[in-house]
Amino acid sequence: MEDYRRENKYLRAKERVEELKKFYGNLTSYFIVISFLAVINYWTNQWSYMWFLWAAFGWGIGIFFHALRTFNLNPFMGKDWEERKIREFMKDEEHKNRWE
Repeated sequence: MEDYRRENKYLRAKERVEELKKFYGNLTSYFIVISFLAVINYWTNQWSYMWFLWAAFGWGIGIFFHALRTFNLNPFMGKDWEERKIREFMKDEEHKNRWE
């Protein structure tokens, strides 16, 4: 039983590390690509129209939601919410089975 718990903790930690790696990889790619687009934008029209900001804004929204999911910052349906709902459903099921 103890080995199962230890293995379960290890797998959850490994999963968490993978989520963090993906997020930081996405963030790094964002800065590299947006910087490259900004340089191209400057070379082509000397900031007369900063079109690279559209890409920065669009991808930035995606990174924002990726950060919410990665760092469990969703106040409505985060990890705590899931745990509470699971316990609530288990309690309801237990209560229902008691009377059958």
